[in-house]
Amino acid sequence: MNREEVAMIGFEIIAHVGDGRSKLITALDECNKGNFEEAEKLMKEANECITEAHKSQTEMLQAEARGEEAELGFIMVHAQDHLMTTMLLRDVMKHMVNLYKKVDK
Repeated sequence: MNREEVAMIGFEIIAHVGDGRSKLITALDECNKGNFEEAEKLMKEANECITEAHKSQTEMLQAEARGEEAELGFIMVHAQDHLMTTMLLRDVMKHMVNLYKKVDK
């Protein structure tokens, strides 16, 4: 893959995880208001966004496994950073929602 193709995959990842991250932050706001049903819905939607981003990442991994060369640039590094931090946020959010629920009782 050339640098432009890799950059386009990077932009796909950034777009998907950006949407996911926004939904996770909104879910936290909903928890703060006690709207747990809405928070859980947003968390599910965020997970779907993250899954789409992960599919794009997997495409790159499969290409490399086939022996294809890829010219990596800063956009892909940036995309990977966003993907990993958003996945971490998702994992932390699962615990945050549970904590909010316990405090709300």
